[in-house]
Amino acid sequence: MEHKINAYNNILELIGDTPLVKLNRIAASLTGNFYAKVEAFNPGHSSKDRIAAYIIEEAERTGILAEGSTIVETTSGNTGFSIAMVSIIKGYECILAVSSKSSKDKIDMLRSMGAKVYVCPAHVSADDPRSYYEVAKRLHSEVKGSVYINQYFNKLNIEAHYKSTGPEIWKQTNGNITHLVACSGTGGTISGTGRYLKEKNPNIKIIGVDAFGSVLKKFHETREFDNDEIYPYRIEGLGKNLIPAATDFDVIDKFIKVTDEESAHTARELCKSEGLFVGYTSGAVTQALKQLDAAGEFTKDSNVVAIFPDHGSRYMSKIYSDQWMNDQGFFDSKNVVEAEKIQVIK
Repeated sequence: MEHKINAYNNILELIGDTPLVKLNRIAASLTGNFYAKVEAFNPGHSSKDRIAAYIIEEAERTGILAEGSTIVETTSGNTGFSIAMVSIIKGYECILAVSSKSSKDKIDMLRSMGAKVYVCPAHVSADDPRSYYEVAKRLHSEVKGSVYINQYFNKLNIEAHYKSTGPEIWKQTNGNITHLVACSGTGGTISGTGRYLKEKNPNIKIIGVDAFGSVLKKFHETREFDNDEIYPYRIEGLGKNLIPAATDFDVIDKFIKVTDEESAHTARELCKSEGLFVGYTSGAVTQALKQLDAAGEFTKDSNVVAIFPDHGSRYMSKIYSDQWMNDQGFFDSKNVVEAEKIQVIK
């Protein structure tokens, strides 16, 4: 007698269809209705699972990837983890050039997933031979049979979200979404999701979140690259010191910038108010909601979807470490370290 087992063939089948969760306490003082698209429910705990699987499967379909190939990529951590995960299932080697700004947790996770990791200095220009962009290019040229994903300049990055994240949000909101607010790094998430939603309803506002120290907001407004905008900042996976071809600036209505400090505290606030243990960029996008509300962006009828890109476990040595927060000067009279809650019984 045959017994039917309800099981997935592998974890890649779990990518996508992430839940939309209403924000309650943290949005109580804001005008409108606010929902988080919680991408940590992907098997690799971030939205980057979508592009890793999509781009690799496209490379297989077109014959670019073959048995025994090596995949090379630049990453601030999440894309690398997703690529390493997909590579394990599909049988490819994986080499990653990682920014030194990435948390130690992320780098350790990449190594745990079998990837070979090169840690590159974060605060150098994009064309510096030590930058993770240039290191990845060099490794690609040196490793025979390798394929460079190049998420920053790969239009499939946009297509992956156009075909998955956008339709999911449209269906989950029954077409009633009025605003999409999303962080912009490579720009694939906001561009693909925004393009799909704009095609469904051109009145939907697409708002990008940028970091102070990044060139994206000014480039969107002027279409000119301003090197003077660039200075070091701490948020990973948000903003850029170059203009990614994977960003469709025409889809985005406007950008808003958030600070490292406020984004970190807002991420911690999300944990304590919503029970959502999410990453630095989720704090950034929620901080943007607060600023946009203060600027009068929303009405009581607004249905705002914010994309929460990843899970908080990747930031234990950063925003969820009191020591790190203190070292950055993020604890002051407004944000003091809480009284010690851990009691050790001897």
